[in-house]
Amino acid sequence: MGVHPVNALDELRGWKAPGWNGLRALVTGLGVTGFSAADTLAELGAEVIVVDAKSSEKKQNDAETLRIVGVKGIRFGEEATSSIRHFADGAAPDLVITSPGWRPDSALISAAAEAGVPVWSDIQLAHRLGPRPEALAARGAPVWLTVTGTNGKTTTVSLLEQMLIADGRRAAACGNIGMPILDAVRDPEGFDALAVELSSFQLHYTEPLDATASAVLNIAEDHVDWHGTRQSYAADKAKIYERTRVACVYNAADAATGHMVAGADVVEGCRAISFAADTPEMSQLGLVLSEDGAAGEDGGGILVDRAYLDNRRHEAIELATLADFNGLAPKHLVENALAAAALARAAGVAPESVRAGIRAYEAGDHRIQPVAKQDGILWVNDSKATNPHAARASLAAFGEVVWIAGGLPKGMDYDALVESVGGRLRHVILLGTDSSQLAASLARHAPQVPVTAGFDGEDGEQAMAEAVAAAHREAQPGQTVLLSPAAASMDQFASYAARGEAFIRAVAAMIDHDDE
Repeated sequence: MGVHPVNALDELRGWKAPGWNGLRALVTGLGVTGFSAADTLAELGAEVIVVDAKSSEKKQNDAETLRIVGVKGIRFGEEATSSIRHFADGAAPDLVITSPGWRPDSALISAAAEAGVPVWSDIQLAHRLGPRPEALAARGAPVWLTVTGTNGKTTTVSLLEQMLIADGRRAAACGNIGMPILDAVRDPEGFDALAVELSSFQLHYTEPLDATASAVLNIAEDHVDWHGTRQSYAADKAKIYERTRVACVYNAADAATGHMVAGADVVEGCRAISFAADTPEMSQLGLVLSEDGAAGEDGGGILVDRAYLDNRRHEAIELATLADFNGLAPKHLVENALAAAALARAAGVAPESVRAGIRAYEAGDHRIQPVAKQDGILWVNDSKATNPHAARASLAAFGEVVWIAGGLPKGMDYDALVESVGGRLRHVILLGTDSSQLAASLARHAPQVPVTAGFDGEDGEQAMAEAVAAAHREAQPGQTVLLSPAAASMDQFASYAARGEAFIRAVAAMIDHDDE
């Protein structure tokens, strides 16, 4: 068929567009994203080839399923991922659909750029398709509410999904969380609303999404190795605001997100709505504390809306209270709830549904997850904090902390983190095969804090057990032992979840031993 000119690909909109049939599509990666993309394209009548550097039993089973539904070929191995020319005549594909982890400088993506072959994310493919015709006829097009940011995306999208469901909408969390977005648009019943989590990787390969409302929660240094520079990383995040129709939601405490909104090309009439864990100004959602400034359950903190009402100069709408949260309500969780509420309110969700959504929300594992309390010491698993920005949010939620930290640092600078939280630290337990960067920051900016290191073996389970034992020896009643690594996990663990589970097991074993 040959490479489609760009303007021909521009015509690929909707399920019935004739250009899908016979389109040559190369899909990179046979994970969840790649499988859904290949399955969708095969259904559309495209000629599909999938490439993946590594095989596994699951991938082989998925490959067999894809062959049954008409995928032309699945190629495994490093050689397969270095070229785009896999079709029988040696020609380039018309389109590449890439999984999020594939860097722009990888051999295959670079080859596509050199050949002039467009590269799309699964998000862009879903945006081009929209809902199935039968779902569109029954429900209309779903509202897209999109979320990105360095930290807090999953929490915010999960809260947003609960608010939408509480409002009687058929809604789904999708994208970088929950179901693949292509499964959502292929659902024959359709959805009223999609709460879409977007990573910077996905946004890099995605056109403007015409979202009803969009949000950037925060921007901090992360994934610079993938994007090349922090500026490129931020630019990809900022793409989420393009062509937003009702509300661009941003963090009043993070000036960079406001600058992104100011520079965005939005639909005429779209509003800038901010959130802050503080008394809100006009066009803002915020938190009103009690007269003594208390923010706990007894303090009666109230989440309020001064954006989505006519008399916002003089009035505010109560959305929820801190008592509505299920368990701990640290500042960053309140901010996530306010961001979710701002997106939900842009879609017409009622205030009482915001409260019901917060009440229904249950925090996911490995994000400020209390796992035990013994002898007045709280043990908390925050393994999902894989960068300094996320760790700062969790450390700020507690008064006196024995901090278990470290891992694969990804070139992070820890100075600002240690400067901001040094006063809370009572002891630091350094985990990870190379914790030298964090150790150096602690020596410079918190020299008064005792540090115990040496838990650097490649056996992560053993290293974690020893780190927990060390924390147990040092922690005092009234303190919190917090696993919040501020680093990736791959030096000692398969994932941040594996690291968190190792912490939970080590804490449980330690408590069982004490009870004997």
